[in-house]
Amino acid sequence: MDFKKMLEARAAARAALVAKRAALGEEASAIVATAEADSARGLTDVEDARSLEIIGQRASLATEISALDTQIEEIRAAEAADVEERSAAARGTATGVDRTEVRVVAEPRTYMRENDPKGKQFARDVALQFLRNDTMSNDRLRRHMDEERVERERAGTPLIERAAGTGNFSGLVVPQYLTDLYAPKARAGRPFADACRHHDLPETGMTAYIGKVTTGTSADDQAAEHAAVSETDIDDTLLSVPIATAAGSQTLSRQGVERGIGVEDTTVEDLFSAYATNLDGKLLNKATIGLTNVATPLTYTSGAPTAIELYPKLIGASAAVEAALLTAMLGDTIVVMHSRRWYWLQAQLSNQWPLFGQPGVAAQHVGENYGERYGAGFRGVLPNGTPVIVDNNIATNLGAGTNQDEIYSGAQSELHLWEDPNAPMFIRAEQVKKLDIDLVVYGYYAFTAERRPHAQKISGTGLIAPTF
Repeated sequence: MDFKKMLEARAAARAALVAKRAALGEEASAIVATAEADSARGLTDVEDARSLEIIGQRASLATEISALDTQIEEIRAAEAADVEERSAAARGTATGVDRTEVRVVAEPRTYMRENDPKGKQFARDVALQFLRNDTMSNDRLRRHMDEERVERERAGTPLIERAAGTGNFSGLVVPQYLTDLYAPKARAGRPFADACRHHDLPETGMTAYIGKVTTGTSADDQAAEHAAVSETDIDDTLLSVPIATAAGSQTLSRQGVERGIGVEDTTVEDLFSAYATNLDGKLLNKATIGLTNVATPLTYTSGAPTAIELYPKLIGASAAVEAALLTAMLGDTIVVMHSRRWYWLQAQLSNQWPLFGQPGVAAQHVGENYGERYGAGFRGVLPNGTPVIVDNNIATNLGAGTNQDEIYSGAQSELHLWEDPNAPMFIRAEQVKKLDIDLVVYGYYAFTAERRPHAQKISGTGLIAPTF
């Protein structure tokens, strides 16, 4: 059986499908760009129909590509089994022993949580490979990149080719377990980003798209028998969301890396933390997309703020979210607040009883603190059962006195965040003439809360810096 020809045929077919899918994506981008150039007219019926047709065709092509990936994996497995079988037969012939047992053993990854939990070996290999082309570091990095290519091929994405450059590992893929480890650690992290509704970034282009119904259908009582029933043509459009590039870098001296202790791994860890914090902060505070700028304000004014006063505002925000979404709401309203506001709420008293109870304490309370650490998900629930996300990327220098924070309310299903699922962060190292090493972490994302405008924010003098 000619496994090579079988693989070549399917690889060629896959490349053709990927190219066709990319071309469709470019056509869709061109349609939207044409419509945006003349914002007064919007999409024509023909353009709208073609856009929907393209979406269906790209989905169909993705299914075909996935099927080819499965076939390629099966052929490779069969080829490996055939090679092993021939090798076992040859060994059996040479020794005169009938070898019928075949064992397939998976080799461990080069960089794993078990052998490099903090990523120190990975960071050191990156630095040494660029400093003096260290042979062992070079081999480990090359083996790691080969492992990543296999994993990405199984996932059916060409992203690894975009990440890898032409010289000296200019686009090294960071081991996934390290991004999982570092993203939530230190600084303010990304609590709100982790609570959003996630989508995979499109394979090409710098714009993400999501459908939005602009005119709905209608229904009414029939005037009489045989009379025409109510009919309104449904109309929708593609909401375009720009893809942003988040990045951070640090220049290290050769002396610092070679003579210092833990310099490179400490720097890499901090870069990952900075990347995560920046992305989360942009979702809350960026001028064009941040919740503070797109949410509908609900003012809480008070000279002596109390939780009893604030609570109706929290309920009012949840009510406004539900009124905006109605049947489109999935019962997934969340509240996002700063940690200082969360602890202030817990410090409040209602008669003799805490307004918020604590884990394992059977007090007469109405809310609940789950006792989770920062960045570990929901911290608790409000008295009406709405879960709370605590996020210290919320600004605390707002208002006339530059001492106010804000509280946001929104539906998780309508807080859309696109990120690259396969390689959310990368590290690149380059040597420069001053014996320096540049470490760069970057990634792409897109966010919108405006497919169905609904988010609310509570702000005002009632949210000045709390005292305890």
